[in-house]
Amino acid sequence: MTLNINAEANDQVGGRSRPELVEDLLDEMTPWNPQERMSAFRSFLSGSLSLIHIHVLTILEVQGPLSMSHLADALDVSVASATGIVNRMEQRRLVERRHADTDRRVVSVHPTRLGGEVFARLRRHRRDKLKKVLGELSDAELAAFLTGLRAMRRARAAVVDREPGS
Repeated sequence: MTLNINAEANDQVGGRSRPELVEDLLDEMTPWNPQERMSAFRSFLSGSLSLIHIHVLTILEVQGPLSMSHLADALDVSVASATGIVNRMEQRRLVERRHADTDRRVVSVHPTRLGGEVFARLRRHRRDKLKKVLGELSDAELAAFLTGLRAMRRARAAVVDREPGS
């Protein structure tokens, strides 16, 4: 028999309440790095954003605002192609161009508030879906799953440390 994830806070498993276990599991299951995001976007986005737009937003999230030439380099496209991509993203209000104060010829690309919220919305969507799945697990399964996920995280970190580029 499984318990609803909204069970009373006094239901304890290993000294932790069920809601605390669920939140711990969600925290373990949802930290995304840019590479992990890319594989999930197709199913989450259903065509509302292109992968190139997601890629640009990820680059800007990791590297901060970039000049058009640096963004083109990061995308491995010409400045003309990057300009077209940025034009379409500006039309969707995902990014904006800003002129440098010191040299107005230098234009940098910045995510807008809407562009910055893309990953937060995806994360919330992912957490909501996972919460439903976790609701099907027993308290003991939740605790064991959390232990297993933390072990996997440590193991993944150890592999990455030994094998750069993994």
